[in-house]
Amino acid sequence: MILRIGYNIQFEIPSPVTMVALLNVHPSRVGDLRSSDEMRLAPPTSTESYVDSFGNRCVRFLAQKGQLQLDNLALIDDPGLPDPVNPHAREVPVHNLPHDVLRYLYNSRYCEVDRLSMIALELFGSVTPGWSRVQAVCDWVNTKVTFGYQYARPSKSALDVYTERFGVCRDFQHLAVTLCRALNIPARYATGYLPDIGVPADPNPMDFAAWFEAYLEDRWWTFDARHNHPRIGRVLVATGRDASDVAITTSFGMAQLRHFTVVSEQLPEVETTAA
Repeated sequence: MILRIGYNIQFEIPSPVTMVALLNVHPSRVGDLRSSDEMRLAPPTSTESYVDSFGNRCVRFLAQKGQLQLDNLALIDDPGLPDPVNPHAREVPVHNLPHDVLRYLYNSRYCEVDRLSMIALELFGSVTPGWSRVQAVCDWVNTKVTFGYQYARPSKSALDVYTERFGVCRDFQHLAVTLCRALNIPARYATGYLPDIGVPADPNPMDFAAWFEAYLEDRWWTFDARHNHPRIGRVLVATGRDASDVAITTSFGMAQLRHFTVVSEQLPEVETTAA
């Protein structure tokens, strides 16, 4: 199966500003690309590419005053299989975790582990450790939190979501990540493309999606507290402690968003043959 993925993002820049974009396919999926995955800037601008401490590919550049457009359209191979499931996956004791995984147990900007620790134990302390416990967290968040774009708020944390019981995609994941960490299960936030394959089409404009990964049986597994069932066609862009680590663009000064579209779809068979 071949997926078409891409974006068109436009800004108004009041004065020159340094920006960092996190829009490339994650290095773990580069081998699946069928076409270039290079971000195009208009007007043309010199860029610097690097890999951050979380293993994500980032692009830094100096945007000049005026209009700025970032866009890309790429093709990527995908096996067309649902997210892997392993009900027997076990938790890894904290003292056996790899050093680079430990940071996914700590508090972070949107995940107040210390403030939700007792709640997590009360809700899930008696659930069988391992996959069942992470799934129980997803089930609970999916059931208790109501989705709605009108509930979006950039400052909303996991504790806010727990208290208010409303949120958007990232809020579901922040709460699930925090509850998992409070149970000593490493969890990290993930973002990328998620096409509507095998599910009813979402009438809302396409956007980058959020999900999370839990560390069980010495590897990371995909979970999604918002949709709460295996999906087909996820294309990872970035992972981090929470949404603050994987913002699609970060501007060190003023940059006013004017336009934003995302493409994430299965290529029709006739186009697949031509490709």
